[in-house]
Parts: sequence; C-alpha cells; structure tokens
Amino acid sequence: MTDTKPQPSWQNPFIYLLAFCSGFCIMGIELLGGRILAPFFGSSVHIWGSIITVFMLSLSFGYLAGGKLSTKNASLKKYGFIFVLAGITILPVALWSTTIMEVIFLNVEDSRYGSLLACTALFFIPTIILGMISPYSVRLLVTDRDKSGQIAGKLYFVSTLGSALGTILTSFYLVLFFEVNSIIMVFSSILALLGLIAIVLNKSVKSVSFNTVGVINE
Repeated sequence: MTDTKPQPSWQNPFIYLLAFCSGFCIMGIELLGGRILAPFFGSSVHIWGSIITVFMLSLSFGYLAGGKLSTKNASLKKYGFIFVLAGITILPVALWSTTIMEVIFLNVEDSRYGSLLACTALFFIPTIILGMISPYSVRLLVTDRDKSGQIAGKLYFVSTLGSALGTILTSFYLVLFFEVNSIIMVFSSILALLGLIAIVLNKSVKSVSFNTVGVINE
C-alpha cells in the first residue's frame, strides 16, 4: 500500500542526515558521560555499567515514545521540535554536571549506586528524547508499506554509522583538544540547529504544497 502524499526530493536525504547526526551525538555524549563521572566515582567497570544501563533504558523508552508520537499526524515540524528539545535538555549536563556530581558524591557512599543515580540525573531525560528520533524518522521516510522494513534497515544502518563515527571521533580526537563541557555544548547546538532547520523547511514544504493546490484548482 502506497501513501500518495508527495514529498520534496530533498526530504528523505535530509532525514537520513539528521538520523546520522543524532546517532553521532548519542554515542559522543555516552562516552563523555564516563569523563564526567570519573573524577567523582572513578572509571571502573561498574561505572560504565551504570552509564550503559541508563542509556539503554532511556533509549528504549525513547523508541517507545517516538513510535507512539509518530502515529499522530507526523510532520517535519514535529520532528524538528524533537531535535530542539534534545538540544535544550542536554545543556544542563554542560552547565550543572559538577554541582550535581558533588551533591550525589557527598550523599551516596557506594560509588556503584552513586554513579547510577548521577548518570540517571544527567542523561535519562535527554537520551529518551534522542531515542524518539529513530522511530519518528522511519515514519517520515515510509511512503510504501511494502518497503517499510527495507527503509527501517537503511535508517538504522545510517544512524549506526553515525554512532560509530561519533564514538571514534569523540574518543580519539575531541576529548584531546576540547573540554568535555565545550563538546557537550557543541552537540547541544548542533541538535538544536538541525531541529530549527527542519522546522523552517517544513514551512517551505507547506507553502509549496499550498501553491501547488492553488494552481491545480485554477
């Protein structure tokens, strides 16, 4: 079954680009989480266990929420708002992470539970929002239900490539030349900027669609 609603030729590549960037940012932020927690809780295996657990749980909730949201009149505008919201919710990590770490470190003696609580406080909400991007991307890309599996596979291929690149660049280069908080703020700005671009492009699509309908009616 095919959705006959026309889409501009640039829309699908743009969505793949955004999915790639979101994958890049997710893994970059996850790696930086280890650097943020290390001065207070160390960098042992249970610290990384806490980080991975929080990210996996929050992403799973994000996938669920994004899938549900995508069934309610999905649009490039709403897609853009997800990116903007993700960028905003990441900012506190750069601005207040030290304060949050100090409070938890002084009040939770066991570093295992302290790191788990700290990671939850910093990353749970923004990672849920980032997790919403993939299922929403699939909804915007699928116009032919018979090809939905193929499109979903391609989307996850692209976003996972972004994750791989985010992992290698962040761990090999970014942390060597920039402060952690500066990198977080750059990720936040990139996500917000991409979201704003999507919102603006959505308006142009609506304008073109309206003009096309007007010409047809004439």
